[in-house]
Amino acid sequence: MTPPTLVDTRLRFRYDEDDPTVTGVALECDRVVPGPRELQRDDRGWVLDLPRPPLDRVEYRLAVRRGERTDVVLDPANPATVPTAFGDRSVLELPGYTAPWWLTAPSVPGRLEPMAVAGETADDVPVTIWSPESLDPATPAPLLFVHDGPEYDLLAAITTYSGALVAAGTLPPHRVALAHPVLRDAWYSGSPRYLRTVAEAGLVRIGDHYATSGPVVVMGASLGGLTALLVGLLAAPRVGGVLAQSGSFFQVRHDGSESTFPYFDRISRAVQQVLDTRDPQHHLVVGMTCGALEENAANNRDMASALRRAGHEVSYREVADLHNYTAWRDSLDPALTEVLRTTWIHPGPQG
Repeated sequence: MTPPTLVDTRLRFRYDEDDPTVTGVALECDRVVPGPRELQRDDRGWVLDLPRPPLDRVEYRLAVRRGERTDVVLDPANPATVPTAFGDRSVLELPGYTAPWWLTAPSVPGRLEPMAVAGETADDVPVTIWSPESLDPATPAPLLFVHDGPEYDLLAAITTYSGALVAAGTLPPHRVALAHPVLRDAWYSGSPRYLRTVAEAGLVRIGDHYATSGPVVVMGASLGGLTALLVGLLAAPRVGGVLAQSGSFFQVRHDGSESTFPYFDRISRAVQQVLDTRDPQHHLVVGMTCGALEENAANNRDMASALRRAGHEVSYREVADLHNYTAWRDSLDPALTEVLRTTWIHPGPQG
């Protein structure tokens, strides 16, 4: 078996298992990766060459057909895999890719404590609070509120990030509120009830249990990135910073392929309202990241420009990856680091 390789300027995928029942093999990967998907038979098995995309990594699976049956499997020739929100994927890491330094750096030990936030939503919002073990609940400390919190921790190691950067002295001791997405599509689509629940009752309740200092920072990815920004705008100046990664800032002119999403109209209206705002009462520190090839890239560029015009402090980065938790993990430093340090250590006027 031959693992995927970079041959000159092309990616080569092979499926060489000696199985005469196989009638076809196709590559399953993000649709924005250019090139064909069907592997072609040769004297060793099945092969596909793709032009190298401007990416640091490619996550994929193989669809192996045997007559009318198709099995979607990890690449048996590639031991490198990565967990995703939709199950494990094989991954090809291209020359120059490196994982974040903080994954293996010394880290302060932490503890997790569950709680729930009741507000205007029919269901409570479960939240798990991560704190450094040495931080007493009565000791004031900054707060980072994370949408899709359990997934961000499992798949993007957000509390490992916090522990490592606290240990390194880059960030002050702080708490991380990992919000659980019970009704993700309904809540993370501009739901006024959800936004008010987090911005009002949620932050108050967390502050009642854990002493909070300085402005809160809210973050999320995809629909969670949209929601983080909307919460930040609603809750400022209690919220002073936002990190939105691959935010789903849907617009009719860019995102027609998303128009069948049940909450598309509500999202596009909320996004347009933000795009049209010119003079907000309070300004935020906003970090944004998005894959340069992502379908969300155009609407993220528009949002970054609009937020700058409105006077927010915005840093927007496009990365050589796609819409996945590893991409979001890999860009936490410096994107989130800058937002946290600016909001917590070097805050400026928020008028």
